[in-house]
Amino acid sequence: SVRQQPRPVSRRTVKLVWRKNIRSSVRFQSSKQCGVRISQVNFCVPLLNFTVTIMLKDAKSNLPWVEKYRPATLDDLISHEEIISTINKFINENQLPHLLFYGPPGTGKTSTILACARQLYKPQTFNQMVLELNASDDRGINIVRGQILNFASTRTIFSGGYKLIILDEADAMTNDAQNALRRIIEKYTDNVRFCIICNYLSKIIPALQSRCTRFRFAPLNAEQILPRLEHVVEAEAIKVSEDGKKALMTLAGGDMRKVLNVLQSTWMAYKDVTEDNVYTCVGHPLKSDIANIVKWLLNTESFKEIFENIQELKTNKGLALEDILTEIHLYVHRMELPPRVMSLLLIKMAAIEERLAAGCVEKPQMAALIAAFQIARDQVIVEG
Repeated sequence: SVRQQPRPVSRRTVKLVWRKNIRSSVRFQSSKQCGVRISQVNFCVPLLNFTVTIMLKDAKSNLPWVEKYRPATLDDLISHEEIISTINKFINENQLPHLLFYGPPGTGKTSTILACARQLYKPQTFNQMVLELNASDDRGINIVRGQILNFASTRTIFSGGYKLIILDEADAMTNDAQNALRRIIEKYTDNVRFCIICNYLSKIIPALQSRCTRFRFAPLNAEQILPRLEHVVEAEAIKVSEDGKKALMTLAGGDMRKVLNVLQSTWMAYKDVTEDNVYTCVGHPLKSDIANIVKWLLNTESFKEIFENIQELKTNKGLALEDILTEIHLYVHRMELPPRVMSLLLIKMAAIEERLAAGCVEKPQMAALIAAFQIARDQVIVEG
C-alpha cells in the first residue's frame, strides 16, 4: 500500500478550498487535513497570517505580570512626580535633552523612558524611531561603532524629528565603548537623543555624565507600591491577605518588579498569598524561625547545641545565613541592651555580613554569630 501524495491543484482551486473552509468554519493544522499542497501564494499567506494572529493573542494573555501591568503612559507611573513633570515639560516644548536615569532596580527607569517614547512617536513609526539595547545585547565597542552608529547617523524617510536610543543597564558597558559613545552623542545630537539607564552612576564615565541630564530614581515606599499592588490583585481576581501584602513590600525593599514577580510566583504555587506562603516561596526565613533562632542564641548555654539547631533549620528549609542575619539585626534593634554591649554586637554582626558578602563559607560565619551572642550575653551578666 503506497501512500498517495496530495494532488497539486491550481491557484483558483486553492482559493475555493480556502473560502469553503472559512465558510464552513473548518479548522486545520496542516496541509494534510485539507488535501492540498500549500505552496501557492494565495493559500499560504492567509493561513500564515491566521496562525500568527492566534499565537500572538495567546502570547499576550500569558505575559508575566511585570510586563502585563507595565505602565503604558507617563500618567500611569506611580511615583517620581517631579521627574515625570520635568520630562513632560521637555516633550511639550520639544526640548528633550540626552537623559541619564540611575537608581536601584525596579524603580521605574525603563518604564519611564518607554512611556516617554510612546508619547513621542506613533505606533506605526515606533520601531523605526526607537532603538533599545538591554543587558542581553552585546554592547562592546563594536556594537557602538556598528549598530548604534548606523542608527544614529541615518534619518527615517517621511519622519521628522529626532530618533531615540535607549541603553539599558549601561553600567555594564566597557570604558572603551562609553568613550566611543561620547563621540557619537556629540556628533549626531541633531538627529538622535540618548537615554542611558544604569544602577550605579559611578560606573558611567564623567564625559557621558556631563552630556546628559541626570535623574535619580529612589526606591519606592510602601505608600507608592500598595495602590499598584491592589490594582493587580483586583485585575487578576486573586486572594491576598493583609499580612501577605506587607510581606511582599518588606521583601521587595522598594522594588516594584520584585513585588509583582513574587506575587505571581506565590499565587501560582499556593493559590493563596499569605505571609508564610510568600516567605516560603522565596526561601526567606519565617518570623517563627527567627524567633526560635534568637531564643536559642539568648537562652541556650551549649555552643554545640545552638550550632546544630540552626544548621538543622537551615538545611530543612533551605535558608541562607545572610537572610537570617538580616532578620536577626531587626530583632537586636528592639532588644534592651546596654549601649556598649549593643555596639559590640552590631560591630561583630556587620563583620560577619561583610565576610558573607565576600563569598566566605557559611559554617564558620554561623559559628562567629553564635560566639558574638555568647560574648554579648556574658557582658550583660558582668555589667548587671
